[in-house]
Amino acid sequence: MAVTIKFVDSLEEIKGIKRLHDLNLKKNLTPEEQKEQGFVTFEYTLEFLQTIHKVYPSVIAVDEGEVVGYALVVTPESKKLHPLITAFVAQLSTVFYNGKAVYDSSYCLVGQLCVSKTHTGQGLVQRMYNAYRDEHASHYDYLVTDVDSQNPRSLKAHLKTGFQVIGSLEHQDSRWDVVLWDWKQ
Repeated sequence: MAVTIKFVDSLEEIKGIKRLHDLNLKKNLTPEEQKEQGFVTFEYTLEFLQTIHKVYPSVIAVDEGEVVGYALVVTPESKKLHPLITAFVAQLSTVFYNGKAVYDSSYCLVGQLCVSKTHTGQGLVQRMYNAYRDEHASHYDYLVTDVDSQNPRSLKAHLKTGFQVIGSLEHQDSRWDVVLWDWKQ
């Protein structure tokens, strides 16, 4: 059966995101696994995931009923629902694109991206991001996120999709590449 890309519409799917999230947290992976398959850094609770999905559902990849990928949708309405996202948004006033601070632009965020190690290399990042763009490009000019500089696999996937590195930030003792996908190009 083919992997389906869709927007979250049930608590079971949110729980599936949480399961995949927990399996791929940097702290739960060996250094070898981090390098080979990438990782997610920020920890999100089930309650937080339920809250952001009430604002706007995220994009998921589903294979035979199992969530095997996700891209968390963070719209302007949900930017203040988690302290790490709030801090990132505040720092966007120091990052510029086309001569304008990203903070002052029309954008939405990726709160986190993850693909199961059993499904990497199948184009799911691009498919999920294309669904994200198709849903939101009429409302926003850009999709923005940050990628831990210690996660080159994630950066490569973002660049392949159409993102470009527009700056870097220091956060939680790490350097983060700020990446932007210009939907108006």
